[in-house]
Amino acid sequence: MTEPLLLAVVVLTALAFDFTNGFHDTGNAMATSIATRALKPKQAVLLSASLNLVGAFLSLTVAATIAKGIVDAGIITLDVVLAGLVGGIVWNLVTWLFGIPSSSSHALIGGVVGAALAAAGTSGVLWSGLAAKVLIPALVAPLVAIAVGSVGTRLVMHFTRDVPEEQNDRMFRWGQIGSASLVSLAHGTNDAQKSMGIILLALIAADAVPEDSGVPFWVVLSCALAMAFGTYLGGWRVIRTLGKGLVELESRQGMAAETSSAAVILLSSHFGYSLSTTHVATGSILGSGVGKKGAAVRWSVAGRMFMAWLITVPAAALVGAAAYGLDVLVGGTAGSYVVFAVLVAVSFGIWLWSRREPVGHHNVNDEWEPETDNESIVAESVVDHDMELLTVAADGEQQPREEQR
Repeated sequence: MTEPLLLAVVVLTALAFDFTNGFHDTGNAMATSIATRALKPKQAVLLSASLNLVGAFLSLTVAATIAKGIVDAGIITLDVVLAGLVGGIVWNLVTWLFGIPSSSSHALIGGVVGAALAAAGTSGVLWSGLAAKVLIPALVAPLVAIAVGSVGTRLVMHFTRDVPEEQNDRMFRWGQIGSASLVSLAHGTNDAQKSMGIILLALIAADAVPEDSGVPFWVVLSCALAMAFGTYLGGWRVIRTLGKGLVELESRQGMAAETSSAAVILLSSHFGYSLSTTHVATGSILGSGVGKKGAAVRWSVAGRMFMAWLITVPAAALVGAAAYGLDVLVGGTAGSYVVFAVLVAVSFGIWLWSRREPVGHHNVNDEWEPETDNESIVAESVVDHDMELLTVAADGEQQPREEQR
């Protein structure tokens, strides 16, 4: 039977997205702990994977948002769902290749929106839901995270200013393990649900479950396992950018950033916002640099991230729309299989490209250096009791040194 086979392909593709989400977003929880050496790289990803798995079972609010709050369920077919997933996966892989910590959540939503637009025009998208549940939180979340991370870091620095540095490092490295664990748990409660919502959309489109159905347990379990496995493999390129490329971190900053991230993510999950954990984690890390007197913040690196964030939804939407167009061009059920085959080929090609300059647990903590001595001159942030003045001169781009120390 053709329809059950197509449904199986769509579910498999959704789990593949969940896998890419796992390794793409591992850095959100563990980059600072790895950078400060509170945890060894392999220990960090194993701990994060375990807690992602647990977190996936704690809430289903965001899954409902993805399944029923972004596009009109009445126009959703398996072809549309598959094309949307292709948009999300391709953008995840491209940004991972270049070490850009962009949003897996927004990539997925962009892909689904693009496929829905290609299939049914503007009427297929619930614009109010897209704005309220996705776009507005995307703008607000990084700003809130920067503010919370900055205040948290300032307070930690103030209360520990008289403690010897060695004692601080030892104490806060243990604190980082706890705060990083909390972020991993929060990530599981938020991000694993996005693939659950997509699979629920596919089941509804295939008439396998009624439109008012909740998420079946087997969907929850399979998405949790897929994300945990992706997390364990570690998205080392993104981990490196977050841990070494934005701010020169010490343990106190790392713990403040991770605690800030966890607080914002858990609140968003409680209210059902499909929040980008990447935006939150990046904002918190930047906040930890702003909040520490004398910290060097590489705003040129942050600027490239912000540009990627701006184009994530439209770029993934274009890929999703193109995938749906290819499906229609080929025609029939064969079109979906061709789209799936193209996805496999593109994914394999990106992986081969990544092998040219591999980044792994062996070199993820190498020093972050500019290409030339004159590039990326970063000024220090100067903080006094009443005001903060941050001046930065960024004359060029940086890229990580890939050689193992």
